[in-house]
Amino acid sequence: MTSPGSPSQARSLIIERLVGDSGETDQVVDAGRAMAERAVPLLQKGLSGELGIPVIVDLKAVEVSRVPEARSRAGDNFAMTVVGSPASSDAMTLVMDSPAIAIMVSTLFGGDPDMPVSPIERELSSIEADVSTMVLQEVAQALNGSGRRSLELRLPAPRAMSGIEARRHVLRDGAAIRIVLGISTPVDSGSITVTMPQRIVLAGRDATASISEDDHGTSWRARFSEEVMRSTVALEATMPLARLTLGDLANLEVGQVIDFEETAQSRARLGARGQTLFVCEFGKLGQNYTVRIRHPFDAGQDFIDGLMPAGAGRA
Repeated sequence: MTSPGSPSQARSLIIERLVGDSGETDQVVDAGRAMAERAVPLLQKGLSGELGIPVIVDLKAVEVSRVPEARSRAGDNFAMTVVGSPASSDAMTLVMDSPAIAIMVSTLFGGDPDMPVSPIERELSSIEADVSTMVLQEVAQALNGSGRRSLELRLPAPRAMSGIEARRHVLRDGAAIRIVLGISTPVDSGSITVTMPQRIVLAGRDATASISEDDHGTSWRARFSEEVMRSTVALEATMPLARLTLGDLANLEVGQVIDFEETAQSRARLGARGQTLFVCEFGKLGQNYTVRIRHPFDAGQDFIDGLMPAGAGRA
């Protein structure tokens, strides 16, 4: 096994192993360009409908990049949002520079598109952040696609960040593709930069066939699975308290004590993201409270137990 020649090379190797190797440059750029070219007419139509005035949207560049470089060309005052998908929590990072924000705000509030707008040289106001969110939502929607090509983005997009929050937001490193869209009027122009991990662009889109022909499809799917398995979730343990009538519940008062049922300790439930996963036993180990997994949660059995008298359910 040959070791990397320098610390920077070692870091790059580790990162690529964690987030997935990059694809072939030509293949990635072609897939990204095809996606952008399909989206531009939809975006121009969507923005014109929101603004009531035609705004020129054109494709400036499609190039390979790294995810943390998403805001590297946006200057000091920009708006940014990160949109997730089932495949990745950071499937799309959208950055709108201050000239584009100024154009959108001026046009939306009745500014003359034939007159230059004043540049934004300060922190964004709440209204400017809201307008930026609306525009970035339109961009994400246009690029999301539909059917087989859909990225399945979690829309609507989160509210745009700006200022210190946007500059300090941590972007996970990885091979990416950068799509630069131009937003312009006859006298002003700005840009919106869309950065996506290369694996998101390639998976399930036009490049899928050629990847499969080279037997790389399984490899890409494995990297998806690895990334999902590395994601973190918050676990919640709950215990059944008691069965009360609605009348009893309505009569509860502050300070009133409610007894646990006798079997409550053995019927604790462990869940994540609103889904119950296991039935557990509540206990204590030293100074720490614990739950011990008894068996996987069975929704069907739980429904049946709910129809039976207390204590007659599953042991």
